[in-house]
Amino acid sequence: MNIFITATNTNVGKTYTTLQLIKYLSKKGYKVGVFKPIETGVEDTPLDGKLLFKEVIKYNQEFKNFTLNDIVPIQFKLPAAPIVAGEVDFNKIDIAYKKLKEKCDILLIEGAGGIKVPVTNNFYMFDFIKYFNAKTFLVIQSKLGCINDLELNLEFFKPDVWGINLFDDSFYQVSYPYLKEKYKEVLIIQKDLDKILKKLGVN
Repeated sequence: MNIFITATNTNVGKTYTTLQLIKYLSKKGYKVGVFKPIETGVEDTPLDGKLLFKEVIKYNQEFKNFTLNDIVPIQFKLPAAPIVAGEVDFNKIDIAYKKLKEKCDILLIEGAGGIKVPVTNNFYMFDFIKYFNAKTFLVIQSKLGCINDLELNLEFFKPDVWGINLFDDSFYQVSYPYLKEKYKEVLIIQKDLDKILKKLGVN
C-alpha cells in the first residue's frame, strides 16, 4: 500500500504527520517505508527528508541500506515550487520508488507544499496520487482560516481522509463547531490516528 501525505499548504504538518505514521504503523507490526520525491529549499541536506530517514531506520532495518538521496531523489536549493526551483527528473523518482517499495508493506509518500503545487507545466503535486496509485491523507492546520483551506481543497479533490494537525486548543472554539456540524466527524492527528488509518484501509 502507498499513502500520499499532502496538506493545504506548506508548513502545515506533512512531515510531522508522516513521522507519527512511521511510529504508529511500525508499532502495529507493519514494515514501513518513507519517500519524499521532491524537496525544495535544500542548502546542504534535505531537512524534512533527513528527519523521515532517521525515523524510519529505527523501525525498518532494510532502509539502512539506502541513502538520503534515495529517500529524496529530487532536491532543489530554491525554496519554491518545483517548476520554478528546477527541472524534475521523473526517471530518478521512478528508480528510487522501485527500490524503496520492495522493502516495505506500506510506503508513506510525502508531497511538497500543497496539493496544487506545480511540478511541471502539466503535472501537479496531486498527480502523484495516481502516479503512485496511492491512498491520500490531507493534513489541515488548526489555525484560524482552516475552514477556508479545507473547503477549497475538498472542492478541488476528494482525499481518502483528512485530519486536523492541532496547533492550539483555540481550534475547538473558533473552527471546530462549524466543522463538527457540517462533517459530523472531525479527526485530530494527535489522537485519532487509528480512525484515520481505518479510513485509509489499514487495520
